[in-house]
Amino acid sequence: MLSSWRKTREDQHVKERTAAVFADSMLSFSLTTAMYLVTFGIGASPFTNIEAARIFCCNSCIAIFFNYLYVLSFYGSSLVFTGYIENNYQHSIFCRKVPKPEVLQEKPAWYRFLLTAKFSEDTTDSEETNTYESHLLVCFLKRYYCDWITNTYVKPFVVLFYLIYISFALMGYLQVNEGSDLSNIVATATRTIEYTTAQQKYFSNYSPVIGFYIYESIEYWNTSVQEDVLEYTKGFVRISWFESYLNYLRKLNISTGLPKKNFTDMLRNSFLKAPQYAHFSEDIIFSKKYNNEVDVVASRMFLVAKTMETKREELYDLLETLRKLSLTSKVKFIVFNPSFVYMDRYASSVGAPLQNSCISALFLLFFSAFLVADSLINVWLTLTVASVEFGVIGFMTLWKVELDCISVLCLIYGINYTIDNCAPLLSTFILGKDFTRTKWVKTSLEVHGVAILQSYLCYIVGLIPLAAVPSNLTRTLFRCLFLIALVTFFHCFAILPVILTFVPPSKKKRKEKKNPENREEIECVEMVDMDSTRVVDQITTV
Repeated sequence: MLSSWRKTREDQHVKERTAAVFADSMLSFSLTTAMYLVTFGIGASPFTNIEAARIFCCNSCIAIFFNYLYVLSFYGSSLVFTGYIENNYQHSIFCRKVPKPEVLQEKPAWYRFLLTAKFSEDTTDSEETNTYESHLLVCFLKRYYCDWITNTYVKPFVVLFYLIYISFALMGYLQVNEGSDLSNIVATATRTIEYTTAQQKYFSNYSPVIGFYIYESIEYWNTSVQEDVLEYTKGFVRISWFESYLNYLRKLNISTGLPKKNFTDMLRNSFLKAPQYAHFSEDIIFSKKYNNEVDVVASRMFLVAKTMETKREELYDLLETLRKLSLTSKVKFIVFNPSFVYMDRYASSVGAPLQNSCISALFLLFFSAFLVADSLINVWLTLTVASVEFGVIGFMTLWKVELDCISVLCLIYGINYTIDNCAPLLSTFILGKDFTRTKWVKTSLEVHGVAILQSYLCYIVGLIPLAAVPSNLTRTLFRCLFLIALVTFFHCFAILPVILTFVPPSKKKRKEKKNPENREEIECVEMVDMDSTRVVDQITTV
């Protein structure tokens, strides 16, 4: 919008300038906003089974929606206000009327520095039309960069650089792995990092200890119940400690031969008195009922698994098996281990977001197929998005970024970001007729290059604060978004301008075939003289 505003003449009426700006930019901006809302809307839908990803996508949808309202209302009003300031020859910052040059020369140097403006009442039409052309970035692109990037001697180096880019991206792509480092989801300057580092270094090769929680009052004195509990975990855990606990219950039950009330009293007293079973006393919850009856309402035991923490697949299978048993068993129990939290996170961190990204990509391609004026635009957009996404995945792996929930969300966002920046260049180039490919590449860069460059600079400035946040998740977000912006910028200003100069579509002007049926047209004109004598004169026209 700002680029379109700068292209309008400052002596135009404000309504005409505003109408030209909205007609030039609001259609593409509305379509881009719709694509963003649909993409993040899919992430905020029940298709996503990660709450953090759903909250992120929901907040993104809200931010994009209010950003659209902001552009329509406040930003558009700011352009109108700026237009009236320019029409009244007022300064854009201090809103004071800019004095004429002869009056300004009589003022102090600091006053002349602050209130100097290019636009004045004496501006000619020729100077007025060159206001946008005199912009620094426009001059740089038009006079230097466009000629340099399309130079015959520069193209081979750009192609070679692209091949190097593909090679490094492929090398990183072959090494991509799902996120499994538990310290990636906590802040860096915390003791949790030290704990997870030490735990993974010294104890990850040992079997994890799993908490086995029975949250109902069962008949612990019943031998069949004890056998059921033991049967549920047999084959998955090392049950020496668990067996010693159950054996003690059996011995206690056999030795006492007492009913339930006396059994629970004996159980509680023995745990408090027997040193060898003192640790059991903290894992049994007794509850008093009426008539001073004591009952076991819940209990906790620790089981040692047969798998190792380093074997993430086996640990995940153990978690799923124990969960299924907790749903089908007669005894109500739950299992827990700190590693299970991360197993849940990483087990679903890639599958669901990748599914959503595929749905988003297919929708965007389907949606753009009805909006683009030429199907070749859609083909080039698909190839560009694939090249950018492939490069981002490869380079983020080389930058030690794993494929987890955050990185996959960034890849989904990268689809829209690439389309948003590359679509204007491709549309202008492909829809151009006559002249040559090089001419239309230069035209595309001159028309859209400044807006893309300024948007990229603002985007990078907004990303810089993320690099200072002491959190691995935020650092992952920064690295992925930075790579997306960098690779997209590389494609917009280097790869596409070079490749489009020697690949279809062709810009050669097709000669119109002569129609053999074309004949000379004969026009008959009737002329009447004074004596009412009609004379027909034949006039031949080609």
